[in-house]
Amino acid sequence: MSGFVARHKQEWDELAALVARARRREGSLTAAERQRLDELYRRTTVYLAQASTTGAKSLVDYLNALTASAHGVIYLSSREPAVRRLGKFIVDGFPRTVARQWKFHLASALLVAAGGLVGFFAATADPITAHALWPAADARQPGSTPEQLLAVLRHGRDQSGGEKFTFASFLFQHNLKVAVLAMATGVLAAAPTILLMIFNGMLLGVFVAIHYQADIRSELWAWILPHGVTEIGAIILCGGIGLMLGHAVVFPGSSTRTDSLQAAGREAARVCVGAAVMLVLAALIESYVRQSHWSTAARLGFAGGTALFWATYFARGFLKERRAAVTRLASRSTPLATSLRPTSAALTACSAVEVQRID
Repeated sequence: MSGFVARHKQEWDELAALVARARRREGSLTAAERQRLDELYRRTTVYLAQASTTGAKSLVDYLNALTASAHGVIYLSSREPAVRRLGKFIVDGFPRTVARQWKFHLASALLVAAGGLVGFFAATADPITAHALWPAADARQPGSTPEQLLAVLRHGRDQSGGEKFTFASFLFQHNLKVAVLAMATGVLAAAPTILLMIFNGMLLGVFVAIHYQADIRSELWAWILPHGVTEIGAIILCGGIGLMLGHAVVFPGSSTRTDSLQAAGREAARVCVGAAVMLVLAALIESYVRQSHWSTAARLGFAGGTALFWATYFARGFLKERRAAVTRLASRSTPLATSLRPTSAALTACSAVEVQRID
């Protein structure tokens, strides 16, 4: 027994040290160290099986506790506080999830942009089309005078803080309904999601055309962009979720449609949480910045800063996800003999247990 312990104690000590580091601070191990942890864990389970045949209770207890701790690090979910997990998700998880599904979000953005162009040029070319597309209950109708349009753009600036907060709550509820509709209808082969993205883009295009015809441009963009960068971005992400769910239904690949939809649903849930945070921010900006006495230049400057922030935020997610993908690819390209070494050792050791006891 002493010879057996002497031969493998160094590996056990190394495994214990890796487990201790991982339990002290999550994410402290590099990709190579986590791979080494997994290798040592699998080897130690074999040693535990061997030790169990000898009746050495103290050694069995030690190895059992060691493998249980390693198993917890490798397979069990994090026990971090919920607030900390949410913070890490917002900082890192959300942009990386968007990066993984970037094709669907890009398609959603293109649909909104295409709808916007169609709405703008259709409303500019034909006033009847503009009236047909634009809600009749809205005060800003095609053909409105510049004074009428500016009065609506400047409305609400003298509201109290309480009124603006109530307005923010209303805006969030309205935008959330649109977002949920764009996501939920994705399971219907994404057809309703596509139509909804195009239609919302057309409404935006008509709205811009109405103000352009009255020669109101800079103040229009100063009214839209401060909250629109965040709000429209969130709606586009929700549209991307709908497209992703639709793709999972129509093209499940080798999986069943149920399994494919469940996998897509997990990714969709992550984007949904992040988009909800964006909609909350958009509602607050729309109430307190849009309904303020800021100058046009200040509003446009705020919109530019917002756009820069989101561009940097999601670009960081793309870079981190790309580095993770390169690391995964490098680990998969490890020589076959190296990648199979723990399994081969385990098979050899298990076979040895059948024919002899440990010395």
